[in-house]
Amino acid sequence: MRHSNSGRRSGGVVRLVITDIVHALRIEVTDEGSVSAIPQIPAQMDTLSESGRGLWMVRELSSAWGWNDDETRRVVWFEMAG
Repeated sequence: MRHSNSGRRSGGVVRLVITDIVHALRIEVTDEGSVSAIPQIPAQMDTLSESGRGLWMVRELSSAWGWNDDETRRVVWFEMAG
């Protein structure tokens, strides 16, 4: 929520979809995006820090991940092999 327009306004929307695909789970998080906050994983990560680890954890735990935007939303997705 910190990096999305969904968290910057009252009534912001976030949607979670979990899909069982062949040999994996696909998880998609959709929000209202942000033109100023492109999803990035820091080059260095302090595993004891209290914030900023979300996409790092997604990368470390998933078999694939990515994101895409359109005019009104951003979708960050990842897959976890089963």
